[in-house]
Amino acid sequence: MRKLKLDELNRVDLAEFKEQEKLPVVVILDNVRSMHNVGSIFRTADGFAIEKVILCGITAQPPHREIEKTALGATSSVDWQHFDDTLTAIDELRHLGYQIIAIEQAENSTMLHTFKPDASAKYALIFGNEVNGVSDEAMQKIDSCIEIPQFGTKHSFNIVISAGIVLWDFFAKLKL
Repeated sequence: MRKLKLDELNRVDLAEFKEQEKLPVVVILDNVRSMHNVGSIFRTADGFAIEKVILCGITAQPPHREIEKTALGATSSVDWQHFDDTLTAIDELRHLGYQIIAIEQAENSTMLHTFKPDASAKYALIFGNEVNGVSDEAMQKIDSCIEIPQFGTKHSFNIVISAGIVLWDFFAKLKL
C-alpha cells in the first residue's frame, strides 16, 4: 500500500474552506492553559470544518508561536473569537440559538455514543481547563452534558483527545 502525497489529498484551499458549509458546531475553550492544546484544537476544528473556536478567559489567542506549532496554519482557516469570560460567551451563543453542551464527567451526563445530535440544531461544546475541567459556573448554565466513556485507570482524556473524539462523533452522526 502506498501513502498518498500531499497533492493527492484533494484538500480545499483557504478561500474554498471559508466558503464551504460548516458543521453546526462551535467549540468553547474554558480557560485552557496549554498553547499547544489550543493549537491542536484549531487544527482539529479545521479537519472537521466546524464554525468557530471561542477562546475564553486565560486561553491564549493567536497569533502566537506556541499555538502555531500545533495549529499549522489552522488559526487562519478557522474563525475564532475571544471572550474575557466563559459565561458571556455562553449567553451570546444561547441568544444565537445554540444548544450549550459541556463535555465533562457529571451527574446525569449523556454518554457520547448514545447522544443523537439533531441535524437542524446548532451546538456549542465546552471543553474545560486541563486540571479543573469545565468551570462550576459554566456547568450551571449548560443545557446538557456529554461524557466520553472510559475504561482504563486514568480519570480523564487530554482535552485535545476529547475534542477529537467528540468532533468526530458529531461529524459522523451529522454528515456521514
